[in-house]
Amino acid sequence: MNAVVYYVKGDDPVLVAQAMMATLDEVVGDDDPTLIVEDLTGDDNAAAAAAESAATPSFLAPRRVIVVREIGRFTAAQVAPLIDYLAAPMEGATIILGSGGGTVPAPLVKAVQKAGAVVDAGTPRGKARSSWVMEKLHEAPIKVDAAAARLIENHLGEDIARLEPLVNVLTAAFGPGAKLGPAQVEPYLGEAGSSAPWDLTDAIDKGDAAAAIDQLHRLLSGAGRHPLGVVSSLHTYVSRMARLDGANVAGEADAAALLGIAAYPAKKALSQSRRLGTDALLRMLGLVADADVDLRGRSSWPGDLVLEVLVARLARVGRPSPRRAPARTT
Repeated sequence: MNAVVYYVKGDDPVLVAQAMMATLDEVVGDDDPTLIVEDLTGDDNAAAAAAESAATPSFLAPRRVIVVREIGRFTAAQVAPLIDYLAAPMEGATIILGSGGGTVPAPLVKAVQKAGAVVDAGTPRGKARSSWVMEKLHEAPIKVDAAAARLIENHLGEDIARLEPLVNVLTAAFGPGAKLGPAQVEPYLGEAGSSAPWDLTDAIDKGDAAAAIDQLHRLLSGAGRHPLGVVSSLHTYVSRMARLDGANVAGEADAAALLGIAAYPAKKALSQSRRLGTDALLRMLGLVADADVDLRGRSSWPGDLVLEVLVARLARVGRPSPRRAPARTT
C-alpha cells in the first residue's frame, strides 16, 4: 500500500475497526508504529489537525501515518482543511480515515477517491457473505476442513464480525497450522448468530419447516427482531408474490418495475408466484393475517410460538411438489 490517504467505509463498526487495523498494519509494514503512527481520533479538531500534521515534515522518522476514526462526526466545514490538503498532498505522509459517527461529507469522499483509495468494509450479503467467510478462513493461521467451514458460516449467520475473534481463539487453543474439523471447532462457536429475513423466506420457499423455524429463532434472538416486525416482513414476502399472480409481466424486468424492487428478488418472487398459484398464495396471505391478529392480542400464545406455527404452515403450503419419475418406455 502506498496511497496518501485511505478511507475505510462500512456500516458495521467491528468490521470497520478490523479493516482499519489491517490497513494500518499494511501501511506501517516493518517500521516501528510507536515512531510513525499518530492517532488523532479523540481530537475535537481531528480533521484539520490531520491535514496540518500531514503537511508538516517528519524530522524524527522517515514518514508519518495519521489515523482518524469516525470521520463522519465532522461537518463539511470542519473537513475542509483536509480536502484542501488532499488536493496537493505531501510525500512521506499517509492518512487513514474510518467511517462512523455520522455521514461522511461527500466532498471529502470525492477527494479521497481522487487522491487515494476507499477500502470497503461493508457487510457482505448472500453469496458474497459466503465467499467472504471462506476467503478469511483460507487466510487464517489455522486450517479448517470443508465441513468445519460450513459449520462456522452457518453458525455465524449475519454476525460475520465474530469470525476474526473466533479464528483468534481457535489459533490460541490449537496453535498456528492446526488442521481442524467440526468436532474441534464446535465447542468454541458460542451462541448462534443472527440471520437475514431472506434466509427465512428462502427456507419457506424450499418447504423446509425445520430450517425456517431455525432462521426464525435467529431473527428473534440474534437479530433482535420484534415478532410484529417479522410478520410485516412475511406479509411483504407473500404480498409481492400475490401481486404478480395473474399480472401481465413477461419476465423479471417487468416484475421488478411492478413491485418497485431490484431484479433479483423480483425474479425470485415471480418464480415462486408462478409455481404456487392463486389458491396457495391466498392461503399464505390468510395465515399471515391471522398471525398478525394473534400477535396483537387475539391469542394468549407467546409471540415466538405464534411465529413458529406460522412459518411451519407457510413452509408446508410452499413446499415444492415432488417431481414425477419419467414414464418408462418399452
